[in-house]
Amino acid sequence: EVQLQASGGGLVQTGGSLRLSCAVSGFTFGDYIVGWFRQAPGKERGGISCISRSAGVTYYADSVKGRFTISSDNAKNTVYLQMNSLKPEDTAVYYCATVAPDRGWCSLSVYGFHSWGKGTLVTVSS
Repeated sequence: EVQLQASGGGLVQTGGSLRLSCAVSGFTFGDYIVGWFRQAPGKERGGISCISRSAGVTYYADSVKGRFTISSDNAKNTVYLQMNSLKPEDTAVYYCATVAPDRGWCSLSVYGFHSWGKGTLVTVSS
């Protein structure tokens, strides 16, 4: 059974930084894609970044491009989301998710991922 554990959320002031972690376990063979999503109160869950672990290819939503960086430590089966220059509109519950196999590309659609972890709350104060 694939399990994901997201952590690293918290309260930060506008302009501050946080690093989220997503620890993945349960894959017995092959590689997988990891995506980060977020859901603000009253809004739909949307994709913000994803990474192909095998190819190192990354994608970002326009709203976070240039501020957020996704990376993967394949040895630790952990994917990180470094978030800089945070804004109040970044306030949301952040989720990580996976899909396999890793074909060298990924998308930010929630429908493209089949395993989800519990979220971690990020609050950016103004």
